[in-house]
Amino acid sequence: MRASTSARVQKHRAALRESGLRPMQIWVLDTRRAGFAEECRRQSMLLQGDAQERETADWLEAAGDRAGWQ
Repeated sequence: MRASTSARVQKHRAALRESGLRPMQIWVLDTRRAGFAEECRRQSMLLQGDAQERETADWLEAAGDRAGWQ
């Protein structure tokens, strides 16, 4: 079964490459890490009252497409 899975993965990746795509690995912050939520809150509080942040938030509010969202 392992060879079958490996062959399917290789076939899938080959098809992606043939279509012009290439594999890419990215690293992102681990949101499960201890202290992550607290650091997000700390950084958010630093922006409270910032004029540029207000302008960005207003733009996001106006540009957002929330049709169909509850």
